[in-house]
Amino acid sequence: MSDNAFEKEGAVNENPDNMAQPEDVMDEALANELNTDDSMAGTTHLNDSVEEESEYEKLRAELNDAKDKYLRLVAEFENFRKRNAKERMELTQTAGKDIIQSLLDVVDDSNRATKQMETTTDINMIKEGVSLVFNKLRNTLQQKGLKAMDSINQPFDADLHEAITEIPAPNEDMVGKVIDVIQPGYYLNDKLIRHAKVVVGK
Repeated sequence: MSDNAFEKEGAVNENPDNMAQPEDVMDEALANELNTDDSMAGTTHLNDSVEEESEYEKLRAELNDAKDKYLRLVAEFENFRKRNAKERMELTQTAGKDIIQSLLDVVDDSNRATKQMETTTDINMIKEGVSLVFNKLRNTLQQKGLKAMDSINQPFDADLHEAITEIPAPNEDMVGKVIDVIQPGYYLNDKLIRHAKVVVGK
């Protein structure tokens, strides 16, 4: 083999500085891949941050909306409570207004009857005037729902009657029944407002 051939072979096997080795190529490829992964990771992280920020803003908006509704409800309830208290106070102050107004005519008649008693000696006229006043009073109260309890000869009922005393019954049928009424009981619109004080047969 000639020296030229060796020179050519040596030239083929020679490794100049400007020629990349396989290890260098692999390192460069790996670095590029890592750089690509880092770039993708950065992009993913940025997307996650944007999504988290958007979710945060959404939750904050919902919280503010709920807080606003809560404050409105509290204000409305406070207004309702104050209005209800005011109405209850007004109702308490004017609860008897309707009945009092209806009784004013009876009061006027009573005043006229009193003056008549001072100026006349006619007993029958005085009796008639007083009777008219009493009848007007009873009729006015009945119109407002007042009703006297019918207790005479009725069986004693502890839910309706208050026994003042017991006396011997005039006959067997009146045993345990109301013989006399000391103070009548009353209903107002069918609701008991006063028990009757009665005498019961034994």
